[in-house]
Amino acid sequence: MAKRKLGSSAQGKRRAKSVKCTPDSEIDFSDIPESSDDELSRATRLGRPKSAVTKQLIAIRLDPKLINKLRKLAKSEETPYQTLIHKILEEAVEDVA
Repeated sequence: MAKRKLGSSAQGKRRAKSVKCTPDSEIDFSDIPESSDDELSRATRLGRPKSAVTKQLIAIRLDPKLINKLRKLAKSEETPYQTLIHKILEEAVEDVA
């Protein structure tokens, strides 16, 4: 069996540099059929949902056991675990204040 060359090798990097990218203006899209109204109505947005308020990204260290418990709880509530953490922290701060 021949040895497979990885893209991260020096030869793979040289080969990647020699490949020319085709600009969008030169791509022929004429053979792609138009999407129907039915297809468009079933389409879903990918990526992070847009929020009216921009949230601040922070880094926090938590015990892995706690994170697993929070993820399980969030899954049972069918909500993202970070949203659950936000809700728990918000309620805790309101109780103290």
